[in-house]
Amino acid sequence: MSAVSALQDQNVASTATPVYTLFDAIQTNTLDRDILARIGAGTLGAARVRDFFTRAQCEEIMQSLETCDMGSYDEQLVQPRIAKLGPATYDFYGNPELPPAYWEHTEQSDKSRSGLLFGTDPLDEATAKLEKVWGRPVTRATSQGRPMFAGMIREINSSAKMHFDEVVREFPGVVDETPLFQIAFNCHLAMPETGGEALVYRRKWQPSDERHRDGYGYAESIVADEPYVSVQAGVGDAVFFDPRNYHLVRPNVSGGRRVTLSFFMGVTADGSLITWS
Repeated sequence: MSAVSALQDQNVASTATPVYTLFDAIQTNTLDRDILARIGAGTLGAARVRDFFTRAQCEEIMQSLETCDMGSYDEQLVQPRIAKLGPATYDFYGNPELPPAYWEHTEQSDKSRSGLLFGTDPLDEATAKLEKVWGRPVTRATSQGRPMFAGMIREINSSAKMHFDEVVREFPGVVDETPLFQIAFNCHLAMPETGGEALVYRRKWQPSDERHRDGYGYAESIVADEPYVSVQAGVGDAVFFDPRNYHLVRPNVSGGRRVTLSFFMGVTADGSLITWS
C-alpha cells in the first residue's frame, strides 16, 4: 500500500527517528480527528477508510447517475478527458474572482446531485459523518460571502496527471477564510478490479517546477527520488490526503469505471472545517 525511497536509511532526525517513516498510508475502519490532524501536519501520507459508504449506497448513486448529464474539465487542457458533475474552482483560475457562470453551475449541480442517494444528497451523508468525527459543524467555504460548490462527482478512467491542488496559492483570495491546511476527500462509488490507484508524493510545488509543466500537470521525473504512498481503494472506501503534495491517478487496468464523490476540506484559524471543490 505504501512505498518509501531508499533514502530513508540516510535521512535520520536528531532524535534518531527516520524522517521518511512519517509519510505512510494507513487502512482503518474508523476515521478519527487525529487522522485528519496528522495528514494536515504532514506526518501521514494518506488514509483509506473502509466502507465510508455502503456498497448499496454506491450502487444507488451510480444507477441514479445514469440519468445525470456529466460535463468535463476543459478538454483542450485536461487530457485524458475527466468527466465531472459540478464546477471546480480550478475551472476559473486566472479570474480575479468567481464569475457568474460558477454560481449558475453551482446551483444546477447541487440540484442534480441532491436526489442521487435514495432521493437524498450523498454530500449530506458524507458531511454528517465528518461532523461526527470533527465534533463541530462542517460548512461550505464562502467566497465574497456566498457558499462555494462542494461535492463534485468525477470519473477518472484513463489516469490523471501528476499535479497539486492548493487553493490559497493557485487562486489567492477566493476563499473568505484562509484554510491553514487542505485535505482531499474522495469516496469511491465505483472502482475497477485492477488499476486506478492514487499515488501521493512527499513533495510540494516549488517555483522551479514550472520548467517541468506538462499541460495541467507536471513531468513525473521531478518526483523520481521522492517517498510516496500508493492507495488502492475499494467501492465505498474514502481516501484522505494532503493535495498540496504532488499526486496522480493511474489508469484502470481491468474493465470498469472509477467514480468518486470528491471535495476539499480546510481547517481555519478558529478550528472550523470548511469544504469546497
